[in-house]
Amino acid sequence: MTNDHTQKVLSAVDEAFDASVEELKSLVRIPSVAFGGFDPAKLDESASAVKALMESTGVFDSVRIERVPVAPGSEEFGQPAIIARREAAPGKPTVLLYAHHDVQPWGDEALWKTPPFEPTVIGDRLYGRGASDDKAGVMTHVAALRVLQQIAPDSGLGIALFIEGEEEYGSRSFANFLETHKETLRSDVIVVADSDNWSTTVPSLTVSLRGNVKFGLTVTTLDHANHSGMYGGAVADAPLAAIRLLNTFWDENGSSAVEGLLSAEHTAPDQDEQQVRDEAGVPEGVSLIGSGRVLDRLWNDPAITVVGTSLPDVQNASNTILPTATFVVSARIAPGQSSADALAALERHVEKHTPFGAKAEITNVELGDPFLVDTTGPAVRAMKESMADAWGNEAVEAGIGGSIPFISLLEQEFPNAEILVTGVEDPGTMAHSPNESQHLGVLRNAIASEALLLTRLATGGLG
Repeated sequence: MTNDHTQKVLSAVDEAFDASVEELKSLVRIPSVAFGGFDPAKLDESASAVKALMESTGVFDSVRIERVPVAPGSEEFGQPAIIARREAAPGKPTVLLYAHHDVQPWGDEALWKTPPFEPTVIGDRLYGRGASDDKAGVMTHVAALRVLQQIAPDSGLGIALFIEGEEEYGSRSFANFLETHKETLRSDVIVVADSDNWSTTVPSLTVSLRGNVKFGLTVTTLDHANHSGMYGGAVADAPLAAIRLLNTFWDENGSSAVEGLLSAEHTAPDQDEQQVRDEAGVPEGVSLIGSGRVLDRLWNDPAITVVGTSLPDVQNASNTILPTATFVVSARIAPGQSSADALAALERHVEKHTPFGAKAEITNVELGDPFLVDTTGPAVRAMKESMADAWGNEAVEAGIGGSIPFISLLEQEFPNAEILVTGVEDPGTMAHSPNESQHLGVLRNAIASEALLLTRLATGGLG
């Protein structure tokens, strides 16, 4: 791609950027939460808004909203997704663009500095739930497709589109959706716009993701509850047994002590531990956990976190010996180990370490496999070149400690496709937290990177 062509693409991105931000604001105003207990009409409204935006690009003859059962034969349906396809001309590749239009619940509004669904620009950031994760990803695709249509309307590049409606809710119908619509979604390159960047000035191409094993751990010590004054000191309460069991998951440094949970044999770049402390909000005097290079701990080592409990809250606590206690455990799995193998290791550990003869049961298991990118492919090379041109800095090949379980499903369904995990977030985004925000400079650069990628593939293919 010539310098003149690159500049033409970047100018087109910049000319339309303010309008793209206004359209992003319109999406953010829709509280499209897929979790049970929230208004499903808002997801329908969000899907319709995304459909209209995709139609406005002029790329597709038809854009559809589709839902499928969460599993074949199920009577329960997943949430509305938006799909479309433009067939490639002979010899041209097809690119699948993925993002999601559902958002996390917003939690306690008192913790937000601005109303969560009233998008507000403060400085260079746009605040609001879903402003980054992942409605900015949706708008990245919309804006990049408009540039492609403006710069190379007759390029013959094939485009497939999948904007999911339940990623934050566990992508429950994802596998069945791929099976049902695989011909619409079949592609040579897949761009997943749902990840992070190294900073607001340096882009990242995510090349590894940890997997996840999430489960409920229920510990039972009694047939019924008892008065703590009558039996405390002789009768084991379930929280005691559960806490003793949970404590065996970690060594004295806070690293995983579960035999059979593996670490990946990759070397992460150096990062100052103080940067991690600052980004995560670790107070002075509180130490980080684990050992070794800090990014190896975050990207390449397993990590176990307790994320929920059935115990009474402080207001409802009473002097009672509880017969059962349930904790929800999330184990992040290093790239290279299957989530099924990790679950088996955790099951063996629980069986071996449950104290006092208590009964321990693992339930409600959710599995997501890790992900590793082959970085030698032509699409990876084109994406890194596009990022460098858009950002003015070379991309970092980064790992992510979190999981995107559906990527392993994409790998299984389309084994020959190159998967590019890009994103609009940065270390200050606070996705899933109060005061989520999108850095507008990052959004511009993400749009520009994808627009350059699409025009590169349109003119040069994957040769």
